[in-house]
Amino acid sequence: MPLFEITANQLRPLATASLSEMKVRERGDLQRLLRSQIDVLGEDLLVLAEEFGDWEDSRRRIDLLAVDSQANLVVIELKRTADGGHMELQAIRYASMISTMTFERAAEIHAEFLSANGGSAGEARDRLLTFLGWDEPDEEAFAADVRIILVSEDFGKELTSAVLWLRDREIDIRCIRLRPYQDGSTRLVDVQQVIPLPEVQDFQVQLREKVLIGRRERLERHDLREKFWTGLLAIARERGTRHAGRKPGKYHWIGGASGIRGLGWTYVIGPDSGTVELYIDRGIAEENKAIFDTLVVHRESCEEKFGAPLLWDRLDHRRACRIKYEVDLGGYRSPEAKWPEIQAEMVSRMISLEKVLGPLLAESVK
Repeated sequence: MPLFEITANQLRPLATASLSEMKVRERGDLQRLLRSQIDVLGEDLLVLAEEFGDWEDSRRRIDLLAVDSQANLVVIELKRTADGGHMELQAIRYASMISTMTFERAAEIHAEFLSANGGSAGEARDRLLTFLGWDEPDEEAFAADVRIILVSEDFGKELTSAVLWLRDREIDIRCIRLRPYQDGSTRLVDVQQVIPLPEVQDFQVQLREKVLIGRRERLERHDLREKFWTGLLAIARERGTRHAGRKPGKYHWIGGASGIRGLGWTYVIGPDSGTVELYIDRGIAEENKAIFDTLVVHRESCEEKFGAPLLWDRLDHRRACRIKYEVDLGGYRSPEAKWPEIQAEMVSRMISLEKVLGPLLAESVK
């Protein structure tokens, strides 16, 4: 949407232009202006260096290297193109290269920057400390993270997709658009942060934190379950059961084939309890229900042999059926010291369940 000039009689649209048409150069104009007016980007930043390339391949240089008020290093890449080119890839490479920079090294390169631009190199260390609000350098807190700011006339879809993907993975990277306008001999530029949008940035941070908490909890569940299954399967191997050859996994269940298609012996573990079950699913609901109905006729004798009541779930609202026993000694959230008792009981109950129901399976499948 264009910018408008308010006149007495109308809102007069200003003509859009391009930085190249306006003869605005990346290094000679954009970089030169921003190094002395970095606040144009809307942040409290201190420019440490310009054209920084302290590595073997001296052809690769960071347009502007800055530090923010939280002592994070900030890589600022500039383009005057309408799509941003591949600047995000360059910036990621640069961010990795400077990620180990120390406070003292930052002070050294800032001294070189000041000297090259008419300042006093001897003020560099004090300028940096004053900006950060520190009395003394704190190497542990300095450069704890590296942020990226991409500045361009506009950004292509490929670049914005990459930036959004990186942000989802907790990389602090943002895009600032410089949209140029020409009004006679007057050159104007509209500076806008487009990723993330400022008005939704706080919400996105909260949402990202929620996603991260969920991801951490999910990984924790996976780790706990895999560890629990490792112990249970060790007992299964000792007792030579059909699950002895299975490998522990991250899911809440581990199955074992019965020798009849669609009928499986399954362990299930939850946070507070576990179950052993015969799971019936041959792909057709009517067939599953028929098998279940054949088995449930023997309910009384099965439970007498098993030594405890079983849960006979026909699951009329679903395709599958199951017959199970709940081991209520605890689950994967129980103290690990209690796991061996839970695991041993689950293996014993699975052996009993197979002995009771196994002989009936062949006659239940027609």
